[in-house]
Amino acid sequence: MLTNRDVNQFVLLFQFMKHGTNTPSTTTSNRGYAAIAEARTVLEHELETIRTGGTWKGERIITSKQGPRINVDGSHGDILNFCANNYLGLSSHPQVVEAGIEALKKYGAGLSSVRFICGTQDIHKDLEQKLAQFHEREDCILYASCFDANAGLFEVLLGPDDAVLSDELNHASIIDGIRLCRAKRFRYKHMDLNDLETQLKESQSSRLRLVVTDGVFSMDGDMAPLKGICDLAEKYGAMVFIDECHATGFMGPRGRGTDELLGVMDRVHIVNSTLGKALGGAAGGYTVGPKPLIDLLRQRSRPYLFSNSLPPPVVGCATRAVELLLASNEIAQSVGDKTMRFRNKMTEAGFTISGSDHPICPVMLGDARLASLMADDMLKLGVYVIGFSYPVVPKGKARIRVQISAAHTDQDIDRAVDAFIQTGRKHGVVS
Repeated sequence: MLTNRDVNQFVLLFQFMKHGTNTPSTTTSNRGYAAIAEARTVLEHELETIRTGGTWKGERIITSKQGPRINVDGSHGDILNFCANNYLGLSSHPQVVEAGIEALKKYGAGLSSVRFICGTQDIHKDLEQKLAQFHEREDCILYASCFDANAGLFEVLLGPDDAVLSDELNHASIIDGIRLCRAKRFRYKHMDLNDLETQLKESQSSRLRLVVTDGVFSMDGDMAPLKGICDLAEKYGAMVFIDECHATGFMGPRGRGTDELLGVMDRVHIVNSTLGKALGGAAGGYTVGPKPLIDLLRQRSRPYLFSNSLPPPVVGCATRAVELLLASNEIAQSVGDKTMRFRNKMTEAGFTISGSDHPICPVMLGDARLASLMADDMLKLGVYVIGFSYPVVPKGKARIRVQISAAHTDQDIDRAVDAFIQTGRKHGVVS
């Protein structure tokens, strides 16, 4: 049976026979084909390494709208979805959908422009104002994603005379954003206040210092010790930044986030978050903070300056989601009880659940292949979950990350637990 490498060699031989060997262009062409063939070999080797390591990430195809019950290509009937970031169930909320339709009709599909040329509509400014109000900050700037918000912040705020102090398990977008800035970099051990204080002492000669942390760490569902972080930041004259993608809308009494939950809203200086999870789930990210910072980001933040404006339907959906949360905290509060129901029942069944009191409920399994096989078996039982493994999580820390939504019923949660027990017994995870 021919391999890809055999085929590539035949292609090279054909080109050699077709063009001959005596012209410079032929030599150049052959070198080009050889380079492509070698690159293909390298890539195929990398892909095979991923497959044999059990960390291959397939993409299941959903044939319905997002929600607690979905249709999945190749599966029959409704499937319970327990792995979306749809924490408040707003992705398909009738009012949110209708707001998107109305924005599409009134403002069109897109702007075909960046914000500062001809890409700012009144709805963009309205959403920014509402997000600043929601977070109780001075101003807000929208981005195409929170990844872009993280990529665009640190380079603008921090220079070579400054320092950034980052939790070692911060999200990849934070890490990439920090790499783009010229500040001195200090990394402290995960949620370790003693190590953070050591880094703060070592960086005292810097002009500006920024402590950077996820509010909630998405793979483990654990919350940053924000009160202790703020105490240390104030002691040593540093600012505090948090990424609230997995907290905005449902953490805290009014859903404002981990800073509200932990009583430090007035002590955290900059917040980045997303519109792509609890706030409608479509797309988009943003930064809220002091107005001079937001003004400077509009002038110098590269992802903002060189990316198209958020499409009007996305803006419409997100605005309605924020309005719902500004009007009532009922949806935000409903997630907590359902989260504890799942966590308690799974713990009683013998599973190890990481984190605490957060709708991210990682079912810890350790082995990457086991996580993938169990997720596949869960789908056969009508429950959609995904195994997470390296490089998304550290090696040996594979898990199935379950996420609870306000749209789940108690019966949905009980059915998911029953499926986990059945699958766990099959694979020897629980007895």
